[in-house]
Amino acid sequence: MTSTMNTRPDAVAAAARALLACTTLALGAAHAAPPAAPAAPAAAAEARNVYSTSTADKLSAAVAGDLERVYVPNLRSGDVTVIDPATMKVVSRFKVGIGPQHIVPSWDLRTLWVTNNAENTTKGSLTPIDPRTGKPGKPIAVDDPYNMYATLDGKSAIVVAEARKRLDFRDPKTMALQYSIDTPGCPGINHADFSIDGKFAIFTCEFSGTLAKIDLEARKVLGYLKLEMPKTRIKETPGAPRTKAGAVWEPGESEICTVTKGMPQDIRISPDGKRFYVADMMADGVHVIDGDAFKQVGFIQTSIGAHGLYPSRDGKRLFVANRGSHKIHGSRLGNGGVSVIDFATDKVVARWPVPGGGSPDMGNVSADGKWLWLAARYDDVVYRFDTATGDVTQVKVGSEPHGLTVWPQPGRFSLGHTGNTR
Repeated sequence: MTSTMNTRPDAVAAAARALLACTTLALGAAHAAPPAAPAAPAAAAEARNVYSTSTADKLSAAVAGDLERVYVPNLRSGDVTVIDPATMKVVSRFKVGIGPQHIVPSWDLRTLWVTNNAENTTKGSLTPIDPRTGKPGKPIAVDDPYNMYATLDGKSAIVVAEARKRLDFRDPKTMALQYSIDTPGCPGINHADFSIDGKFAIFTCEFSGTLAKIDLEARKVLGYLKLEMPKTRIKETPGAPRTKAGAVWEPGESEICTVTKGMPQDIRISPDGKRFYVADMMADGVHVIDGDAFKQVGFIQTSIGAHGLYPSRDGKRLFVANRGSHKIHGSRLGNGGVSVIDFATDKVVARWPVPGGGSPDMGNVSADGKWLWLAARYDDVVYRFDTATGDVTQVKVGSEPHGLTVWPQPGRFSLGHTGNTR
């Protein structure tokens, strides 16, 4: 899951069923509420390149003095591993709530929230981490916080209540509920990105192979879009020989794609704001979506189990973490790696394997842009990829690491997830 890995029986069953071909579905419902205040207009530079405000030289004064750390939530062991990236050593480990999924920087960059969604229970919580000390604070009880985002103006934290098919807008400090938007046509709602002006967001629906477009001003679902599956995808071969260090990594043998429903995961906006890229575990690649028209305009094959999406610091490349399996619960040492897409051409320009096999999942790019850190979902380690060469270093962490964040991050504010800053 992005629920990435939802363990609910109904979710697993839903992920396995093949449904109909693509179509746009009916509008969803939202709780009644007055229209939200419009977000501030984008600056001229940001209107040309949404990532221009989060380049390596744009560290905010707000993060001055914060520790340089990598925070890793371990889903099965229920704790957070803290790594010093300078020494590549684990320097701390502490318990959090049930089922930690992601570590999410707050809009004001002053708190890192651990989203403990306590799947199949009502014991969800958010654990705050002080980035100046690296230490956790007192958790706040919050229903089903699988993931979390923020409105562009910072007035609301958006808790993605995946199991409830709902978005809960909360006070960003106290987490008191402000209002909710129901997304009944979006089972497995979990990842999102926002238009440049912040007027709408597109969320992925993992268990229906669809996207949901949300009007953040009118507070309602504008519609759902069924993603088109490619005619072929990459054949998953458990136990096959894996790429060795220094060798060229190829996607592998293709097969006819008989699956008619995808499993969309992460989503990121293009630098010019016109397109959204959606990683799909079942399609082995990235769907390209016209955000304003809300229609699919392309597809880019990457590799098995396309999952996490991270723009380079200069906004020219998109790193795609391929988890190496079509399964929600894949095996260790799968055929995982990273594909690099050139934003200007929508072409894959590099492929970086995990030598011997692995399962790259969620993470982020270091502040200086030199490293791509990713959790290995099935292998209980994290990877540090050199963004110039693709060379990989590993660090052992807890059981089933998921949405890690690298801190500090450049940018004026955070829109959530593992550090989607602008």
